[in-house]
Amino acid sequence: MCRWLAYSGAPLYLEELIFKPKHSLIDQSLSAYASESTTNGDGFGIGWYGSRDLPGVYRETQPAWNDDNLRDLAAQIESPLFLAHVRAATGTAVQQTNCHPFRHGKWLFVHNGSIEQFRSLRRELALAVAPELFPDIEGTTDSEVMFYLALTFGMQKDVVGAVERMVGFIEEVAAKQGVENPLQMTLGVSDGQRIWAFRHSSEGKSRTLFHSRSKEAIQELHPDVGELPDDLRIVVSEPFSDLTDLWVEIPESSVVIMDHGELLPQPFTPQRSHQLV
Repeated sequence: MCRWLAYSGAPLYLEELIFKPKHSLIDQSLSAYASESTTNGDGFGIGWYGSRDLPGVYRETQPAWNDDNLRDLAAQIESPLFLAHVRAATGTAVQQTNCHPFRHGKWLFVHNGSIEQFRSLRRELALAVAPELFPDIEGTTDSEVMFYLALTFGMQKDVVGAVERMVGFIEEVAAKQGVENPLQMTLGVSDGQRIWAFRHSSEGKSRTLFHSRSKEAIQELHPDVGELPDDLRIVVSEPFSDLTDLWVEIPESSVVIMDHGELLPQPFTPQRSHQLV
């Protein structure tokens, strides 16, 4: 599978979370502890918000640990909100357009997981994407189709509701074709102001997802990270250290909304009615 993180708080250099912690995202790309795939070397990406209207994105196909440009960019880019992702491909090509984050306008989207038997479900899922959005799909992954389905189902008005409708639609299509337990996902979604972190799977055994307990906890774990802002919030596929008691596991079938320092958890329930919004 994949590993990802999301940060919200006062502006922070990307390297402080991507490179510096003991079990950083770069370390996880080499040796993930809580993933089916120990190595996540099939590309990477970062997406960040700054002073412009649209987020910046840098994606590459080589392993994250082997990209000097990423190290230089992470040392120079300071952002109040960013997402980063390291990829382990699940049946689609290793190419730049298949690397996360996916971007559409102000939106960024990262995914860890897969759609079971995506090859057989892909046509029906893709045809449900709104005609005006369909030409913007550049890659071949199930993750990108999920993103554009969520946009189709109204994500720009109601993020949680749109993702619930997207998941319900995928499960409906899969059930019709006899595919059991079709979806495995943790998702990170942002509009530049908030971050939505989802954890769900059709079988009720989702991939891991955590948020940091407090600024003090992060500084206790990683004194080399430097001074951190009071309003920071971090979501990670797996903690930056073995000391997971300083992290809070996001519950199964739930979403946590990070909104200017506030953490707002709520249940997540797929909606099997897939009428478009």
